[in-house]
Amino acid sequence: MNLDVILQQYAAGARDFPRLNLREAVLTNLTLKGANLQGADLRQALLGKTDLSQCSLQEANLSEAILWGTNLSEANLRGAALREADLSEAQLTHASLEGANLCKATLSGAILNQANLAGANLIEADLRSTSSRRTNLQGASLKGADLSYGQLNEAVLRGADLTGTRFCRANLRRGVERDCLPVDLTGADLRGADLSYADCTGAILREADLRGADLTGTILEAADLEGARLEDA
Repeated sequence: MNLDVILQQYAAGARDFPRLNLREAVLTNLTLKGANLQGADLRQALLGKTDLSQCSLQEANLSEAILWGTNLSEANLRGAALREADLSEAQLTHASLEGANLCKATLSGAILNQANLAGANLIEADLRSTSSRRTNLQGASLKGADLSYGQLNEAVLRGADLTGTRFCRANLRRGVERDCLPVDLTGADLRGADLSYADCTGAILREADLRGADLTGTILEAADLEGARLEDA
């Protein structure tokens, strides 16, 4: 099924397009909201500024795809392959990305508010200046990732692999509003992480491993460091 046929059928009300082969296809500035693209092959596809909100992309292959500014709000990307994909400025609010492979993906400036990335692979991913309010990153692997200048308010990073991760000048501060939750780094592996000048006011770092971490200028006011390891930090 070629792209023109898909767009014609979508315009006519069809939404079910599983396991399509759209490798290297150009789908920029289109609307496919709510479509079922489960298992689709979208490797190296151009999807910039396309509305894929509420789409099912579970187990889809989007490796090396260009998704700059793409709307993926409330999309199902569980188990999707997004290795080296460009998600700069993408909208991922409430998206489901459990177990997704985002190794070396670019998410600079992406909005991940209340997205679920539990168990996701974000090794060496670029998350600079992302907005991650209440994002679930529990058990995720962010080894060597760059979260410099990220807004990580209320993020859950319990048990995450953050070895060598860069948090330079990131905002992990607990808000002053009554319903604000602290950033939860309980049991996280932060060995060799760069937390220089990060604001960790009120953060939970219980049992976190901070051996060899760079804490130059880090703000740890009211942070919970019970049981944390700080040798050579």
